[in-house]
Amino acid sequence: MQKVGILVGREKTFPEALIRSINERGHGEVTADYIKLGGIRHDAPPRYDLVIDRISHEVPFYRATLKRMALEGTIIINNPFWWSADDKFFNYSLATKLGVAVPKTVLLPQKDYISGISSESLRNLEFPLDWQGIVDYVGFPSFLKPFDGGGWKNVSKVNSLEELWKEYDQTGTLCMTLQEGIDFDQFVRCYCVGQEEVMIMAYDPRKAYLSGEQYIHNPDYLAPELADRVRRDVRTLCTALGYDLNTVEFAIKDGVPYAIDFMNPAPDAELASVGEFYHNWISNAVTDLVFKRLSEAREASRYRWDALLSPAPNKTFAVASQSEQQSRTIQPEVPASDGPKSSGRKNPKNI
Repeated sequence: MQKVGILVGREKTFPEALIRSINERGHGEVTADYIKLGGIRHDAPPRYDLVIDRISHEVPFYRATLKRMALEGTIIINNPFWWSADDKFFNYSLATKLGVAVPKTVLLPQKDYISGISSESLRNLEFPLDWQGIVDYVGFPSFLKPFDGGGWKNVSKVNSLEELWKEYDQTGTLCMTLQEGIDFDQFVRCYCVGQEEVMIMAYDPRKAYLSGEQYIHNPDYLAPELADRVRRDVRTLCTALGYDLNTVEFAIKDGVPYAIDFMNPAPDAELASVGEFYHNWISNAVTDLVFKRLSEAREASRYRWDALLSPAPNKTFAVASQSEQQSRTIQPEVPASDGPKSSGRKNPKNI
């Protein structure tokens, strides 16, 4: 019998739907339930074949426990090693390399620092910061947001340098980014499961959470060619990041989908939030993924960081965009020649 554990926070309908769906399909050979954790021994044997993680980004004890489980061969959705290493600013830079459009973004030094950090500790920082140069590049309106945050926490829209300073002064020790605001014509949030299955959802970020107005079920919301590009960009990003469960948000302006948020490894899937259609779709898609991962052959454990970050059989690879490949290609200069000449190599015996 194979065991699936669900690690959750406050959400209810999504984990309950997963447990019910996995148990129904498993017919006793695959079972699912909520995990119960206490003190974790460093040499404890594995208790689960697969764990779906919905909360460890906010509970360090859970994150450390999942890494321990992964070491014993438990499949974790999503990979706790990559999730720990990832951040949104890196993702914007990566997207550019992959040919996915993103808004102009600048990483900012923190406003405050932990106790023990003094001016001598920060001698590498530019001071004063070139605020004018930053806002000239990003423009207004723009969004000040944590470089590794989520859930729209600590996000501020700013329309002037004075507003930016006021909001920045409230950020404390958070490391922030300033990102160009896209005056979008359309906005979509896309589920991606197993780095392959994509569901495009018409979404309005201006509406209140649980208002019932954020998610709109409209299969024809995007023109076919635009929808194809969005799906391709979603798969490209999630394959590069290695996330088996993620959402990617696009602000679409003049036919260009700008990826503004794609580090959501525990995406919202509650019935009251996303609605019945999308709730059922994501529940079924994740259930399919669970059985797919459990059926795949696993290689022998290799105790190296590269193996833990990208374990077989679902290793992921992404290809740089054509423009990025061209920028990194050095064309050798071929001198004009009237005929064959010596290669110019020295005789090894004379070296």
